[in-house]
Amino acid sequence: MEPFYIKAYKNGILKERITILRDKLKCCTLCPRKCQVNRLSGETGICETSEYAVVSSYMPHFGEEAPLVGRHGSGTIFFTHCNLHCIFCQNYDISHQGRGQKVTDREVADMMLTLQSLGCHNINFVTPSHVVPQILSALHIAVQDGLHVPLVYNSSGYDLVETLKLLDGIIDIYMPDFKFWDPGISGKTCDAPDYREIAKAALKEMHRQTGDLILDHDGIAHMGLLVRHLVMPENLAGTEKIMKYIASEISTNTYVNIMPQYRPCFNAYKYPLLNRSITHDEFYHAIEMAKKAGISRLDK
Repeated sequence: MEPFYIKAYKNGILKERITILRDKLKCCTLCPRKCQVNRLSGETGICETSEYAVVSSYMPHFGEEAPLVGRHGSGTIFFTHCNLHCIFCQNYDISHQGRGQKVTDREVADMMLTLQSLGCHNINFVTPSHVVPQILSALHIAVQDGLHVPLVYNSSGYDLVETLKLLDGIIDIYMPDFKFWDPGISGKTCDAPDYREIAKAALKEMHRQTGDLILDHDGIAHMGLLVRHLVMPENLAGTEKIMKYIASEISTNTYVNIMPQYRPCFNAYKYPLLNRSITHDEFYHAIEMAKKAGISRLDK
């Protein structure tokens, strides 16, 4: 299957979307925070990123979901900073503390091409929500130089539908988190009491664009939606309600990764309920809740 963005490049849609998105940087409303700062003049908002994207690292990644990794890995590009800022982030040195280097569009394009040359099955943009214009500008360069593998949009789920619509026909695979159900929990942990409603709308739009995850005969993903859900202590994430929502409002055929790796990082120690790892029972209970809701495609 030819990646969506090839056609978008050929018919001029990619270039048109870049123009629209870069114009949004003048009064930034790319994400639900809507900071309205002029990033092109050097101002920064919640994401602490101005005109140029910042990258912490890029590499073939073998710790991602099975349909992305295959034999040669997922070609991950880790963007620095974040628009959500969870207090328990395991990559807090990147998302909160800003570890990374400013990069030009040409440099990001070269990262994509390098990862493709290493045999990676896809280009995986990690934490892309605040740098969508920069990603598409780099993509325009990379396509001209022969990029041809699927693109993965790997986000926190805190994505604005208006921005996602500008990615329609460009992104092949969406891999959002659905982190929280309770507005009180998301308000305390990432100052985003609107997280649930934002994520619900974002997942619906992502699924509308790409549908259920499609795998080739080798089990490698080529297009579709893959949802991540991190199990948290004391069921703070609201797993049961999230799984019911995905099954009833998105699709029972949604590919879901129930993740057990929560551990208290960064500022999680300040909150007693977050100051421990999850138990085996909590993880397996989350798996059962997903199955009970009707979700059958669970990452192994």
